[in-house]
Formats: sequence, C-alpha cells, structure tokens
Amino acid sequence: MDVEVNESFLKTNGQKHQVTTNGNKAKERFEDDDQDVPPPDGGTRALLVMFGSFFCNGILFGVINTYSVLYNEIYENLNAQNVTDASSKAALVGSLAMGTTFMVSPVAGVLTDAIGIRVTTFLGGFIASGGMLLSSFCSDNVYALYVTYGVMYGLGCALAYTPSLAILGHYYKRYMGIVNGVVTAGSSVFTMALPHIIDGVLKGAGMVWTLRLLALLAAGIMGAATFFKPIQKKKKQTKIELKSIVNLDIFRNKRYLFWSIVLPLSLFGYFVPYVHMLKFVKENFSSGEDGKWPVICIGITSGIGRLVFGYISDLPKVNRILMQQASLLVIGGVSIALPSTKGSFPTLIFMTLLLGLFDGCFISMLGPIAFDLCGQKGATQAIGMLLGLCSIPLTLGPYIAGIMYDHTSSYDLAFRLAGIPPILGCCLLFFMRCLETPSPKHHQQNGKLPEKCQLDDNSSETLGNNSCSEDTAPV
Repeated sequence: MDVEVNESFLKTNGQKHQVTTNGNKAKERFEDDDQDVPPPDGGTRALLVMFGSFFCNGILFGVINTYSVLYNEIYENLNAQNVTDASSKAALVGSLAMGTTFMVSPVAGVLTDAIGIRVTTFLGGFIASGGMLLSSFCSDNVYALYVTYGVMYGLGCALAYTPSLAILGHYYKRYMGIVNGVVTAGSSVFTMALPHIIDGVLKGAGMVWTLRLLALLAAGIMGAATFFKPIQKKKKQTKIELKSIVNLDIFRNKRYLFWSIVLPLSLFGYFVPYVHMLKFVKENFSSGEDGKWPVICIGITSGIGRLVFGYISDLPKVNRILMQQASLLVIGGVSIALPSTKGSFPTLIFMTLLLGLFDGCFISMLGPIAFDLCGQKGATQAIGMLLGLCSIPLTLGPYIAGIMYDHTSSYDLAFRLAGIPPILGCCLLFFMRCLETPSPKHHQQNGKLPEKCQLDDNSSETLGNNSCSEDTAPV
C-alpha cells in the first residue's frame, strides 16, 4: 500500500531526494534508508547484553536440562498413585516444556520484530515464572503440570530465548562465535549447579517449594530484559508502507531451508539422555552411584565446548557447518554406546563428558550459522523458524523413550535408536555444498552481510580481509 506525503522532498541519510508524483499527489514507497549502526564489539553495554543473555540461557535451559531430577520425583508420585504408563507420562511434562519452547519460537521471532526485543523477553520471563508458580499449586496432578510446567513454562522460554540470541547481533559481529559460546554456556553453568540445588530443596522442603524457587529464578529474566536495547538508528519518517512483519526472504534461501529441515530430523533422540539419565543410572548401576553426576558432567563439558568451539568458529577459513556435522556424528555415536556402559560408572562419566563437549559445539553453532546464512535482520526469524521445526522431535523423543521403557523395562533400545538420527543428519548436511550461496542482494535486504562469506563448504573468508570472490563481495 502506498501512502501520501505532503513534502516535495524527503531527506534521507543527510541528502534530499525528490518524490515521484502521480497526478497532484506525491507518493513514495519508503524503504528503510537508515543504515544499521555497526556493532561495537565491546563496551559496557555490550558486556551487559552478553551477561543478560548468559543469565537468560542459563535459567531457561538449566531448568529444562535438569528436569530428570524432578522427573524422578514425579515418576515416584505417579507410581504411588498406581497410574499406568508412569514413565512416559512423567517424561511428557519435561518434553512438553522443551517442545513448546521450540514450537513457539517462530512466533517469538515475529513478535520480537513487531514489539521489540526487550518487551518480548520481559513477557517471556513473566509467563515462565507464572507457569512455574502455578505448577507449585498442582504438583500432584500430572495433567495440570502438562499445562503449567510443560506449556506455560515452555511458552515463556520461547519468548525469552529467541530475542536473547537476536540481541547479540546488534552488539557483536567480529566476535560473534565466542560471544555466542559464552552466552550459551550459561545453560551449562546452571545445568551443573541446579541438580544439587533442586535435589537439596526437594529433600528439605518438598516439590511445592522447589517449584516456587524455580519460579523466583525465572523471574530474573525480566530483570535481564532491561539490558536488551537494540542500537539500530531509529527511523525518522512517520509515514511508511505497511509491510508484513513476517520475513519471507528466509524461505527463498535454499541453504537455510535445507539446514533448517535436516537439523530437526537429527534431534529425535537429542533430549532423551537429559530426561531419562537419572532413571537409567538407578536401573543399571549400584545404589551408591549418584545419577545426577552424568547430567552435571554433560553440563560441564558442554560449557567448555561452547567456549572452545565458539572461539574456533571465529577463526578464518573455519567452516561452521562442518563443525556442526562433527558434533552430530559424535552425539549419535555416544547415544548408541550409552547402554554398553552398564556396570562401569567411570565409562558412563567419560561418555557423558564427551557427549557434553560436542553438545556444546552443536548448540554454539546455531546462532552464528543463522547469521551467516540470513544476515542480521533475517537471523531473528531464521532462528525462530529453526527452533519451531525442532519442537516436534524434541517433544516426541523423550516421550517415545518412556513408552519403550514402559514396555521393555530397559533403556537399551531407546538410547540406541536415539543415536541414529544425528548420524543421518550429519550425512545429509554434506548435500548443502550442492546449493547456491545466498547472494549479496539477499543479505543486503536482510541487514548487513555476515562476517563470514560462505563460498562453499570447504572455505569461508572474512569480509574484512576483502578476500571474497567478485559475486560474493560486499556491495
């Protein structure tokens, strides 16, 4: 829709441009003539943004990743009530939280562009905290927990998580990989600490006060949201063409589409160890072994992996897609090998340390690859769309594993099947080299060109060195 303007000239970027006319009325399609402010890559506000994103990621996924501690409590409660299929029903609470987080992420991406990063993050923290608080009043009713813990907390996570990644592109570019590694390491730090905290509160105060403590923790996201102020220039014009807030350009990007389809297919077994690890240890090891330690080990090396691989991904000629493929291969292989660790707790610890290390690599590549493929403005909805597609496998995986356990009284088949999709995904990603690289025009429409210009799957050059080929050079 065109809009009328009364001025004969418009001032854009310090210069005047005559308006095209149609009859006696002047009309023009306004485009976003303001240039994005270059990310500062440092400074106090940038550090506060990184800290706020670290805190958001830590709370959101620290709680989700340590659900196995609560799962054991819910499972025992259902058993005491003589509920059938107790394992799968207890697992569904946690998998719904993870699944809803990703399912709503496309909406979160659109909402972030529509009402702003800070408002969306604050709203997410409010809903997540409220859902956890309501869970404390219905902790004995698994069906109510599906709504309050599974859906409400997951919805809040989605609204807070997507903008907490998107804000990084406004403050960092050159160091995007390492910053993204630091931020996503937040979930690892919280995953290490929360099992002991949750277990201690469960034993001392019970399920109700444990959930209320988690509600208070989730409320901290609202405080972190105050740091998330984008630094793009504000638009000067008051009359603009009305456009859809949905970014359709990402659907024209063949490499992004292929990547966003293959990754969800790779994740059907991804969340299974997180949900069922404590019960797996209880069933297959002596009573003296603490089932929380494998989860903590995943958190420790996942944090290390996010920092180390995040730093490596910023180096020249390092291909982030290949790094993600390697992580999928190792994750799949470890999942298949987990049942073979029965009776040897040190072997299980080694496997979970390895699993966590490459889990960190996989997670830390999501944001940077999205920025590489879709540019700064396209990345928000690109991340949201990817996470939305991931919701189905992440929800179904632990639930199906619970059904298998209910029928076989063993996790052998569930864990081994969980390792197959990541290996298949690793193989399928090799076909990305057959797809064309997004053009400079595409990235220009979606914001600034990414820091790395992906020429093919074997090389990626830094734009700052002016080493891209002619058809991929900045315009």
